[in-house]
Amino acid sequence: MSTNRPSDLPRIALIAGPTASGKSARAIALAEAANGAVINADASQVYRDLRILSARPSAEEEARVPHLLFGYRDGAEACSAADWAEDAKGAIGEVLAAGRLPVLVGGTGLYIRTLLDGIAPVPEIDPRVRAEVRQLSAAAAHAALAKEDPDSATRLHPNDTARLHRALEVIRSTGKPIGTWRESRVGGIGHSVHIELENIVTSVAELYARCDARVDQMIAAGVVQEVARLRERQLDPSLPVMRAIGVGQLIQYLEGVIPLDEAISAIKQATRNYAKRQRTWLRHQLTGASKQGVGKEG
Repeated sequence: MSTNRPSDLPRIALIAGPTASGKSARAIALAEAANGAVINADASQVYRDLRILSARPSAEEEARVPHLLFGYRDGAEACSAADWAEDAKGAIGEVLAAGRLPVLVGGTGLYIRTLLDGIAPVPEIDPRVRAEVRQLSAAAAHAALAKEDPDSATRLHPNDTARLHRALEVIRSTGKPIGTWRESRVGGIGHSVHIELENIVTSVAELYARCDARVDQMIAAGVVQEVARLRERQLDPSLPVMRAIGVGQLIQYLEGVIPLDEAISAIKQATRNYAKRQRTWLRHQLTGASKQGVGKEG
């Protein structure tokens, strides 16, 4: 991840950490203290359909300091990392022009990397290839990738369906592995800004407890009804908003496939798994960068 220290560059704060680690509270506190504005860097919080499920700041919290790129996209419109990065560049420019400190907050590593390091100039994917690949299960995609792009297969988690599909469609459509395309990233801002990174670190036990508590809070806040409204829209199941953790499990409950307690248990497990992956990714990606650890890593 690219970072720079020269003091003459525009200053940007980045509060990073896994889900349920307390990023939002820290970002708001920093923005209040430093005349800042909070800019969302979480892939689920961009969608207005998922206020409760994505644990967006409350209306009262958002009123304390300016908040940008929260709930600004309709779930029917997929927001890619490249889409968000372009929107984030505009938001950062707007905040800097107002004489405020941009405070980026989120745990979506792909979003953060795309903004700072740029995007791989991958050509448009052949629609037929994309349709064929996206019908594959995670296991089938991983097996195919192991033969066609072994480096990506080794690097990606066997259950990370979205990234497995992406890597497979790239190799099949372009003839080059996605890793090769990423060697020539373009459009990143990491070289032109001074990034001050703060990585929210907690012990695994505390993080998992916070994940479970958050799911309970979501249930109490009406997340079942939120997902029911989303289900009524009958959106394409492949859209990111439909693949957010909790949506599939609660739809299964709403359709009578599983009881609510089973759905809640599955959401908690998926949330803990995701937090663990985020924690590992951030630890590796922020190594050697300007960062601060909050709490103790366990």
